[in-house]
Amino acid sequence: MGTEPGILQFETSSLNMTSISTQLPLNITADINATVKTFSAFDRCERYVEAILFDLGVQSINVIVGIPANLLVIAILIHNRKDPSTSDIFFGCLAFMDAYFGTMTPLQLLNLYVWDSKEVWSAVQFSFGVKDTSSPLFLSCICLDRFVAVLFPIAFGRMKHIKYRLGLTVLVLCLTFAYSAAKVVGGLPNFERVFTGEILATFSWMVICNASILWALKKSRGNGKDEMHPMKKKAFKMVLSILCIIVFNYLPPVALFPFQDHYTPDVFRCYVQPVGYAFLNISSTIQPLIYLTRLEKVPFLPDACVKKCSSCLTAKHRKSTPEQKQSA
Repeated sequence: MGTEPGILQFETSSLNMTSISTQLPLNITADINATVKTFSAFDRCERYVEAILFDLGVQSINVIVGIPANLLVIAILIHNRKDPSTSDIFFGCLAFMDAYFGTMTPLQLLNLYVWDSKEVWSAVQFSFGVKDTSSPLFLSCICLDRFVAVLFPIAFGRMKHIKYRLGLTVLVLCLTFAYSAAKVVGGLPNFERVFTGEILATFSWMVICNASILWALKKSRGNGKDEMHPMKKKAFKMVLSILCIIVFNYLPPVALFPFQDHYTPDVFRCYVQPVGYAFLNISSTIQPLIYLTRLEKVPFLPDACVKKCSSCLTAKHRKSTPEQKQSA
């Protein structure tokens, strides 16, 4: 008889535990499934891979063309280090970051279909963070440098020392690595909007800055003169090429990403973002090629190759000239 209360108490507690255990799985089933779910390098886009493969196809151009072009830009900047331009440090960092980004594309492709490794996925995400931040910020620095040189030449002469460019470079690198680390960690609320705000701000600044430079260079022609000063003409071509890069590579994400709330999460993550990023990623090839085409002479390349390219351009010009004369 003395043991009956203990038995009853044990049975009651066991019943309570049973009732609790029958309720808990219903509440935490989703969490358990999310925890048990295996990792996928497609990042929850296993059923919507078309846009991701399109982005990878675009990035393959960076591997074939972009990496050699960026390495050539770096070699030219080192070769011309005795007579550097004020923006060379920005061009060099931009070329290095683009070359690094291009080397990650084969790893991303192998991880999607062979390795399926979370560590490799984190490294690829870090490279995406580097590309997302360094490219627009370094282009903004180049635009700022040209903006001050053209519109405020006296202030530019006082700020030619490399320490100012080094300070900006360090700031951009710190912002780049902080953003990339946050992208790898993930889980931050509204993290995609950080990039949207960055791309909108840098795009607006670069368009306004380059438009102001082009307007100032056009206006600076002498009275009664149709020809622009050679140095100003060179600056005009550089700014115009940067403006073309900005419009082609940055306008699509600027037009798509602010309307994130109008898409479903899967559509935005698996379709809209990869397509928008594809236009950004191809800039790793376009930027060094435009830089190389602006050079009067490209070191390390045979003269025969340069003459052949110039003869092709001359032939095209000769063909177009009679047509222009007839239309005139």
